[in-house]
Amino acid sequence: MLPPPTPSLDAIFAALADPTRRTILTMLLEDDMAVTDVAEPFEMSLAAVSKHLAILTNAGLISQEKRGRVKWCKLEPLAMSAATTWIQGFGQFEPLDFDAFEKFLETELAQLEIEPEEIEPEETRPVENGQSDAPPGSAPQHD
Repeated sequence: MLPPPTPSLDAIFAALADPTRRTILTMLLEDDMAVTDVAEPFEMSLAAVSKHLAILTNAGLISQEKRGRVKWCKLEPLAMSAATTWIQGFGQFEPLDFDAFEKFLETELAQLEIEPEEIEPEETRPVENGQSDAPPGSAPQHD
């Protein structure tokens, strides 16, 4: 017997894209669950939950097996390894350091010989001579 095919990243990410399916995966972190127990907290039909479970199964994120007359769901944590590896390929992103960004902007403004206090948002800039070239009621023009 051949091993099951490895699910594609597309199938894994498509399965993870839905909040209901992510909730189901979180529920299965605790322990295996019967399909009816998985469906209980959701305000949808058992058939709708079964469709979500089928998508998770096809993506390889869970497995389902029948034990007696009850169908059980089990999390397959290793199935996410391909997705985890792909995401880790992007490396660790550092959070934005706003203090360093502010210092950078101050340096740039200093090179332009502009004081930060001299910069006004466009909405508050006075119009020269109180006049505007724009017709009344029109939006201000930006160059």
